[in-house]
Amino acid sequence: MKLDKNTYGTVVLIYVLSAVGIFLSLRFIPQWWIKWPLSLFLLWLSGWQTYFHMVPDRKPVGSDHLVSAVSDGKIVRVEEVFDPVYLKRNVLMISVYMDFWDLHANFWPVTGTVSFAEYFPGRHFLAFKPKASEENEHSCTVIRTPEGKEVLFKQLAGSVARRIVCYARTGLEVRAGEQCGIIKFGSRIDYYLPCDARVRVKVGDLVKAVSTIIAEI
Repeated sequence: MKLDKNTYGTVVLIYVLSAVGIFLSLRFIPQWWIKWPLSLFLLWLSGWQTYFHMVPDRKPVGSDHLVSAVSDGKIVRVEEVFDPVYLKRNVLMISVYMDFWDLHANFWPVTGTVSFAEYFPGRHFLAFKPKASEENEHSCTVIRTPEGKEVLFKQLAGSVARRIVCYARTGLEVRAGEQCGIIKFGSRIDYYLPCDARVRVKVGDLVKAVSTIIAEI
């Protein structure tokens, strides 16, 4: 694994703040039962945040007809809905919630060409809430496969997340399993697939970015 290139500044800042916190606690807190646990916690925090922003090295299983997981997380929603923004038709929606313990690097779900990419500012409801899909800050990307199938996915910010990184731009050719960005802290990925897609997951399943097949289109 390697550290995501968009998070160097964040991780360095965490290291600096943790180092300052450890110095101050060891220097000015006389009670050992406070300063040592606090120092150990700050060390753990630095290590956890380094892991959190890592990009895993996994064997891709997606293709132009196999939709692989964009992120690590848990399936929280599988249902047919109407997309009023881009596709403007009924689609199969699958939502994956990422908590604080999941790696947050994101990857292209299918091989094809980006036909739509746009950032939408919004609110910051808890990412697992249904209304987060439409009202939260998010980045929306549509990939058209060589056979003309369209796969839309959203990177949604949660109640804590305040930064979404997405490499998508219209006309970009992408390959399933390659990195497409990252979301900071707890957040969510929504997939909008053709209604005739064969779903390979169900609510409650844990998925792994790149290495889990979400659906077949």
